[in-house]
Amino acid sequence: MSAFGSQEMSAPLQRVLMRRPGPSLVAADPLKWHYGPTFDGQKALRQYAEFTRLVEKSGTEIIWLEDAGDGLADAMFTHDPSLMSDHGAIILRMGKPLRANETELHEKAYAERQIPILGRIEAPGTVEGGDCIWLDAKTLVVGRGVRTNQEGIDQLTGLLAPHGISVLAYDLPLWQGEEACLHLMSVMSPLAGDLALVFAPLLPAAFYQLLKRRGIRLIEAPADEFHASNGLSLNVLPTRPNEVIMVAGFPKTKAAMEAAGCTVETFEADALCIACEGGPTCLTRPVLRRAA
Repeated sequence: MSAFGSQEMSAPLQRVLMRRPGPSLVAADPLKWHYGPTFDGQKALRQYAEFTRLVEKSGTEIIWLEDAGDGLADAMFTHDPSLMSDHGAIILRMGKPLRANETELHEKAYAERQIPILGRIEAPGTVEGGDCIWLDAKTLVVGRGVRTNQEGIDQLTGLLAPHGISVLAYDLPLWQGEEACLHLMSVMSPLAGDLALVFAPLLPAAFYQLLKRRGIRLIEAPADEFHASNGLSLNVLPTRPNEVIMVAGFPKTKAAMEAAGCTVETFEADALCIACEGGPTCLTRPVLRRAA
């Protein structure tokens, strides 16, 4: 079996890159990192341990990055610094300057496991993983916004085109401003090949139309829970098609997914995900997603 490869968003999650938060998160200055009022470092560590338990329960192998106190508080959000393809990893370039050094952690982890590097996004290009959604194995959709720019998208296109992969880019709304990050995955979470949870009011219209043309069933995320969570009610992690992990506290969103046939597991995350503006998907960088 291949040790890497992921050009889909909901196939069984077999290997994942995660970083256990530690001293860097506990010592983080909430103002500097734009963390909310419910931030509590020690509580966040406990909540992360529960999230880890759910990932391990799904049978996923975790490749660990450890926090030895490098000051990179956001590095637990491993989804963003790299992107995995069936042809190797792409080392991205972060749009948030505080996160610039996280890419080195990913590159080192891949090198240690002989996972090839397909390419790198170079300055002035920026791309963050949260803006990238594999619509299918031949189509990568990218959100152009505060964290991902056209130069980065052009470089990504150049890396993937030789492998027959098309990159489609759509403009994202500014929503709550430059500091509060709206990624493409803030407004869409794929749950299975033909099912997605979306917040339609913030979806790029042309992307919404593409999803409808593709016959993807769209579950509308309840607006009150979306706004109360700054979008994190929608940030759900599929461990396999129709089996997902989400943040606790959003019963209407959970019920909507269950009504569509999903099995939903939850964990308390007010001090971790809600406070630090990143959900279960953000906490994971899929390395291998494939039906066994």
